[in-house]
Amino acid sequence: MLKIPYQFILFFFILFSIIGCQVELPPLKTTNRNNIIDSTIVVFEKKMVGQQIDSIFKKYNFNASVGIFRDSIPIYRKNNGYSDFVNKTTIDSNTVFAIGSISKQFTAILILLQMEQGKLSVNDKVSHYLPEFQTKEYENILISQLLNHTSGLNNVGGKLMFKSGSDFFYSNDGFNTLGKVVEKVTGKTFDKNVQELFKQVGMKNSSTGNIFEGKDFAGAYLGDIFHPERILNMPKRLGEKNIGIPAGGILSTIKDLQIWNNALYNGKILKAETFKQFISKSAERHHPVFGKMGYGYGIMLNIGKPIAYFHSGYIKGAPSLNIYYPESHTSVIILSNIADEAKGKNAIFRPHIEIKELTGAIENVIIDMEKEMKKPQPDNYK
Repeated sequence: MLKIPYQFILFFFILFSIIGCQVELPPLKTTNRNNIIDSTIVVFEKKMVGQQIDSIFKKYNFNASVGIFRDSIPIYRKNNGYSDFVNKTTIDSNTVFAIGSISKQFTAILILLQMEQGKLSVNDKVSHYLPEFQTKEYENILISQLLNHTSGLNNVGGKLMFKSGSDFFYSNDGFNTLGKVVEKVTGKTFDKNVQELFKQVGMKNSSTGNIFEGKDFAGAYLGDIFHPERILNMPKRLGEKNIGIPAGGILSTIKDLQIWNNALYNGKILKAETFKQFISKSAERHHPVFGKMGYGYGIMLNIGKPIAYFHSGYIKGAPSLNIYYPESHTSVIILSNIADEAKGKNAIFRPHIEIKELTGAIENVIIDMEKEMKKPQPDNYK
């Protein structure tokens, strides 16, 4: 387990002593006092996070883009390496990455938006919308079971892994099926639906592998930074049957995902009750890299502290991770475009794992200390 540097804990002890303890301070209104605490924490957090993540970049020669934001305030931002290894094009703030299975939350939200419009229910049988599910094997699969991977489906057309609703099996075909349901009830392609969602949220540089026409795409590579092997036909291959746009074919940037997180988790996309369904643990997953976790509708959930909603993504050569810590309104976004598959997934995601451990540990410290420091003062301190 990653440990917080002692300087970080020492700082908060001193800050707590000055602001949180009952010492003789000039009278401060609660609002002003809280603002001082918030701004002071942000300044120190920037310094500590920066030092730690810079060391992770150096340790792994990490070819990636990382952004950490508290609301819209940048805590940490770094681009390192190449988006195009042949032409030596460097990664910058405009670089567009394939985000893999982070795409699944967009598909889930599109389903939930159709539910809010009365076009479907997550308790509906998929067979009500798609004829290929009108078989004895599939007829009782529910939309909700595709959303949380409890349908038993692996590949459409194959035998179910287990009785629907009784276990967990991660299925890309399940989410590609949800994409077809969206198309059925809206009468529009999935690409069109998701583009409209991007526009609604203000994500100006996001697209899908099917329709991307920009010049800032990072591509994807296997191997290491010294021997990169380009994955061909990117990003069009994301729309092929073995991947699928609803399951893993969205392209985005650090900035756009930060905009998405702020909108989604601050109630600007879904109604409160719908959002609660989205983040509620309705299944449990044992992830091969990130371990035991809860699973909602296209979103992973930390078990224990800190509260976090996240999803990893991987298509060949593009490992990614998007985390949101709701208590501090903090986004942690990690996008990369090279992976050495010969070393295995745990090695590929080692920088992501360490950044998640670091930011999670810091999140716990910040939340605990803020609660202590922002406790109501006696009347003579108000």
